[in-house]
Amino acid sequence: MLTARATLQDRVRGLNSGADDYLKKPFDFEELLARIHALLRRAAPEPDVCLRADDLVLDPRTRTVTRAGSGVELTAKEFAILEYLLRHKGRVISRAVLSEHVWDENFDAMSNVVDVTVYRLREKIHAGSAALVHTVRGAGYVLREPAAE
Repeated sequence: MLTARATLQDRVRGLNSGADDYLKKPFDFEELLARIHALLRRAAPEPDVCLRADDLVLDPRTRTVTRAGSGVELTAKEFAILEYLLRHKGRVISRAVLSEHVWDENFDAMSNVVDVTVYRLREKIHAGSAALVHTVRGAGYVLREPAAE
């Protein structure tokens, strides 16, 4: 947490609210970087498991995707979108959130690149199989297994 509030009560409230660290303004940029690096060092490693939905399997280690046992060739952006949706299965993810996590900070939020990439992803993973990625009108996209519909 980076804030101008510096009393003991503010720091305790911030840490108790879920902050991993508390740094008050003004701050030294080198200290901020050191604190970020310290937090990254102690972060638990992500479990090394495949992500699954119905008969679709995504392996983050090998960056491969299979559907019904057949390999699916995806672009880097399609893979990133699918991985994000699988990690947040059942939750509606807005276009803005997808663009934040898949593209860089220079991404034009007004473009239709997210929609086009999701369309191409669907074409590849839905070919001859049940639909997994669904549009939630006015809200974004959700990955749901067929049994959950």
